[in-house]
Amino acid sequence: MALDYFAPGVYVEEVDRGSRPIEGVSLSVAGFIGFTEDVRGDAELFQPMMITNWDQYREFFAKPGSDGFTDYDAYLPFAVQGWFLNGGGRCWVTSIGTQLPGSAAPDPEEAGTLLPTFSGRPSLKFSLKLPEDSGDAPALPSGDARIQVAIFESTPKPVDDDEEPPLNSGEFFTVVVRQGEEQLEMYEHLTMNPDVDTAVADYVVTALEESEFVAVANLSQSGQALSRRPANGAFEITPPPQISTPERFPRDLQGQRDDRTGMQGIFEIDEVAMIACPDLMRAYQNGLLDLDQVHGVMEMMVSLCENSFPGPAYRMAVLDPPPVKIGKNDNTAVPPEQQRPQHVAQWLNEFNRRSMFGAIYYPWIKVANPRNGGRPIMVPPCGHMMGIWCRTDESRGVFKAPANDTPRGVIGLAYETNMREQELLNPKGINCIRNFANYNRGFKVWGARTLVEPDNVQWRYISVRRLISYIEKSIEIGTQWVVFEPNDQDLWARITRTVSNFLERLWREGALFGASPSEAFYVKCDGELNTNETIMLGRLYVEVGVCPVRPAEFVIFRISQWAPNQ
Repeated sequence: MALDYFAPGVYVEEVDRGSRPIEGVSLSVAGFIGFTEDVRGDAELFQPMMITNWDQYREFFAKPGSDGFTDYDAYLPFAVQGWFLNGGGRCWVTSIGTQLPGSAAPDPEEAGTLLPTFSGRPSLKFSLKLPEDSGDAPALPSGDARIQVAIFESTPKPVDDDEEPPLNSGEFFTVVVRQGEEQLEMYEHLTMNPDVDTAVADYVVTALEESEFVAVANLSQSGQALSRRPANGAFEITPPPQISTPERFPRDLQGQRDDRTGMQGIFEIDEVAMIACPDLMRAYQNGLLDLDQVHGVMEMMVSLCENSFPGPAYRMAVLDPPPVKIGKNDNTAVPPEQQRPQHVAQWLNEFNRRSMFGAIYYPWIKVANPRNGGRPIMVPPCGHMMGIWCRTDESRGVFKAPANDTPRGVIGLAYETNMREQELLNPKGINCIRNFANYNRGFKVWGARTLVEPDNVQWRYISVRRLISYIEKSIEIGTQWVVFEPNDQDLWARITRTVSNFLERLWREGALFGASPSEAFYVKCDGELNTNETIMLGRLYVEVGVCPVRPAEFVIFRISQWAPNQ
């Protein structure tokens, strides 16, 4: 606003009087930690990578042309696929390895990248060259980018002006070895013909013996050089997998927050609002972690969800029950179908960690395993359940309990819980996945509770916890404009209108209980809260109260006979 006017005229000034609308945040972004088949492209080991669909997952965490799963049945690919099948959108994936810790190193002769011919048959196999003094470390240049081999068209070698040039049959090609944008090596005038005249071209295997970075093998056995020629294109050379030791694995899984690695690193991604580590169960089943170590990782997941300083806590951890019988077989893993409801109840008593920011689903689910001819495999349910959370958020809203819905991609359950058995689990906060075949309703998620203490009823339901987190996080982000504004009655009125408009919109969508806005929420920002002392300290207090809707978990019809008056 201008302070002085010196010349006659009309002055137009903009004055900000209205309230600024609060836009709701998204709580539908998931984070996954586990084993993958490969780590390539822009993805890095132990670093979170954003994924938006299953094809993109295969692009970053599967070998070229692969289905995305692993030969050792890692659970992460099943969880991510279940996330997308059930309506999940954007997620972040952290790979903690491409082989189980302690696995034997693969045969160097079997490693490498196949280059096909134009007809799709194998032509050449490129692998990273190993130095003579080491049998396991590739001779890589500095930098993190992968080595690539590019195939281009080429011609026969040039001849003198007075000589007749040889016929260009199309069999000749160029190999360029590069790392990122840097060209490391280039070999021109190559052919697949081992008997070629060296004055015309060079045999590719002989020429690349001089390479410092790659080794090449000829896989084609018969045919003309043109038909055996590799197709044009760029191909990434897969390095030997980094296999950690069982002793180092817990440290790699935990990671470092500053480096954004491992479990702690994915909590540095602000938009991630639900966390799962399905391969915690694979590590347990393969003896890489004992039950106490599994409990330690679960405790860390829940604690990191509870601690989101300086903002409000808004993340939730979806935990999987380890297939174990407490007190039997020294608490070692058993097949998931052998874990009965009483066993998972005993395990939760052993774990003994309660939090409104955690949730558990039982039993494990049966899905098709592409690596075993589509035969079923039992996997942890966390990925499929978080997909249902996202689907419910989009179709109904974050206030709707993610239950009484059909999990997609599920062909069976490790154990079919009945109503009496669920009466044991439900009060403990263990959400059951039930088979309602007798009612022709299929498989249903039949629980929506958090892991909070049973007597803490106000935070009992997942939908209530996530709704309050949604309100808190949306208000925190949507009122940043208030900081450093003059702390007076005008600001109090503006912020009251801003928050009230946001909550009224939620009430109209059905997220808050009440016949009118005044019954559903209140917003208080006045002189009673903001005294002279608090104003002098630079503080502005706003009190908000909401009445969230709660799921109708128990539906009771009271029926009696009625005799009308005659």
